[in-house]
Amino acid sequence: MTINEIQDNIIEEFSVFDDWMDKYGLLIELGNSLAPLDEKDKIENNLIEGCQSRVWLHAEYKDGKVYYQGESDAVIVKGIVSLLISVLSDHTPEEILNADLYFIDKVGLKEHLSPTRSNGLVAMLKQMRMYALAFQAKEG
Repeated sequence: MTINEIQDNIIEEFSVFDDWMDKYGLLIELGNSLAPLDEKDKIENNLIEGCQSRVWLHAEYKDGKVYYQGESDAVIVKGIVSLLISVLSDHTPEEILNADLYFIDKVGLKEHLSPTRSNGLVAMLKQMRMYALAFQAKEG
């Protein structure tokens, strides 16, 4: 599946709900379904700077694709981590770096997250792109 196809599926999934409390419920559900991060990856190096809650992000590069794993100690943030991983994981560094992540605006995440959570979202995306850039540089 392409990054845009995954984003379109997420937009469709969120469009079922009119009320933001229901959308938060979906985010919490997504966070709860996220596979736990291995304890060995919960290290200082994997902590995202700029997040109010603690967010760990780990990336691996296999067969030309980047695979992300992450976790947070806050349920809604864990849902956001889950969304970002589902969109960007299992793609090439080039696809990740060139992706227009329009689903964030379309589902209303930016306007319905607190400023600190919004900053955290930006910090997570920045870190995911930094991993992709590093893997791309290593390959090229």
